[in-house]
Amino acid sequence: MATATVAQSTTTAAAGTFEALALRQELLTALVQHNYTTPTQIQNDIIPLLLAGHDVVGQAQTGTGKTAAFALPLLNNLVPSKKGAPQILVLTPTRELALQVSESFKKYGNNIKNLKVVPIFGGQDYAIQLNQLKRGAEVIVGTPGRVIDHVRRGTLNLKAISSFVLDEADEMLNMGFLDDVEWILAQSAQAKQVALFSATMPHSIRSIARNHLNAPKEITVTDTSVTATHIEQSYLLTNGLAAKKAALDRILEAEQFDGMLIFVRTKAQTLEVAEHLAAAGYGCGPLNGDIPQNQRTKMVDQLKSGKLDIVVATDVAARGLDVERVSHVINYDAPHDTESYIHRIGRTGRAGRSGKAILFIKQQEKRMIRSIEKQTGGRVAPLTLPSVKEINARRIESLKNDISTTLAGDCSFFATLIEEYCRENSTPAHEVAGALAQMMHSKSPLLLDAKQEKQNKFQSSHGERAQNNRSRKTAENKAAANKAVGNKQRKHAIDVPPETGMDRYRIEIGKSDGVQPGNIVGAIAGEADIDSQFIGRISIFDSYSTVDLPFGMPRAILKTLHRSRIFNKTMRMQPLHGNDASAASAADIKGKQHARKAPVKSTKKPKGAKAGKGAKKVYAITGA
Repeated sequence: MATATVAQSTTTAAAGTFEALALRQELLTALVQHNYTTPTQIQNDIIPLLLAGHDVVGQAQTGTGKTAAFALPLLNNLVPSKKGAPQILVLTPTRELALQVSESFKKYGNNIKNLKVVPIFGGQDYAIQLNQLKRGAEVIVGTPGRVIDHVRRGTLNLKAISSFVLDEADEMLNMGFLDDVEWILAQSAQAKQVALFSATMPHSIRSIARNHLNAPKEITVTDTSVTATHIEQSYLLTNGLAAKKAALDRILEAEQFDGMLIFVRTKAQTLEVAEHLAAAGYGCGPLNGDIPQNQRTKMVDQLKSGKLDIVVATDVAARGLDVERVSHVINYDAPHDTESYIHRIGRTGRAGRSGKAILFIKQQEKRMIRSIEKQTGGRVAPLTLPSVKEINARRIESLKNDISTTLAGDCSFFATLIEEYCRENSTPAHEVAGALAQMMHSKSPLLLDAKQEKQNKFQSSHGERAQNNRSRKTAENKAAANKAVGNKQRKHAIDVPPETGMDRYRIEIGKSDGVQPGNIVGAIAGEADIDSQFIGRISIFDSYSTVDLPFGMPRAILKTLHRSRIFNKTMRMQPLHGNDASAASAADIKGKQHARKAPVKSTKKPKGAKAGKGAKKVYAITGA
């Protein structure tokens, strides 16, 4: 394809109506049905270009309405077909985003007769997807790994694709999918319309635009204050895990919220925080990559319907999540960078709605605030938690309201019972009422204790200092170990043991198969939903490779990865013991073929391992 030339077209405001964009009546009716009134900036800019057949590069943050910006014009240009051959292919980095985008296509095209939209992604039974593809579908939305599998199986033909969308390209880059994207683009029809969307535009993303897009029009949404306009941002300095939980409890009592997303860094924390809140009486659930897809879908539906009010999620699991009633986003753990923060808070305040975003940070992370303000164009104000006195006053008022609400119903049975008790024991009614209230709050006191709060703050601060000391010593030891390894230049890469909290695995694909680290990262991230930041050292040898993954990986995920494919070859992933690593290294150094398989690691629980609630679903996550 001819090298693309990029025409810059930067605008500052959305204008007009959907009717003015000349969309077909079926789409306009659907927009009215779903309360879409005025196009956002990116919709106003992108839709006419795609309707006219141009290739497009769109740079915009999440929450700006980019899904509708490409879905509406592509549906408008769709040519009806009795066979239902795929005409539109949308690639997304995660299964959640694939589901979300496919739902958007169905929503916008619900008045288009016989329109079929199929999401395909790792983690779902192949049989379901094969049946859907066999029946035909005009729109395919999928993750790169599973799309490649279907193409190689011959169950998905890309030659009839007339429109190709690459959504959240920068996240594809972060997850190691760009080689897969290049391969998919190469397999599709030469003459096709391509739209690429990304929050940032690093060199590798622009390289795809040059190589695969035909003279694209570039649209950049310069109004970064879209985030700050609709989202009230604030931050809170916290000094330890206990203080974080206490602050979260206080915020939940102080804020009037509808739906809430709480972001944490690890899968284990989603369970820990969700259990803490469930014990406090909140309707809450965890959302992470270890939870089966059907349960994750059900949880999102419960959040939408109001059966759940709070979901505790990791970044990857919440990617593409769009729930209108989410009014608050809590960054319980600070994100790794500003882009991640923007993606997180974009779950609220979407398409003009208002919301609140609260960031928990340590003192040493406070420099992030200036970067966030610069990126979003809005102020991130310090948050002052309500005092014990204020919380207690609210609790008392809430109890009074509960009494009034209950009295409005039928209390005759208990009123008669209390009246009998008062008469039999010569006890005033107000004293009996006091005793009942005391019983109700025997395990959970109604009022907070200011003295206990001060003690908790001290303990949290002391605990964090101890943790920081331990972390510093660990870092020093790690640096010393790395230096020692560096001095032994003849030592093979595989001889270096996995980092703490990581296990080493062998896959039966190596240099002879042309595999690169990005291929391995992309396959693991796509099929097992493991964030690329948690994938450790990768060593590639002639006939096999090794990769370090978080300790205690569930057998179900290992089984999925064992049968997953790279370059149409099964990975056959298995645990690799430390002794085998040395043996493998020696064999490779001698130039011999190392054909034997690594023995399967025992599935018995290690000595000293604690059994706890949800232990089967959780494994430790450490930085790679």
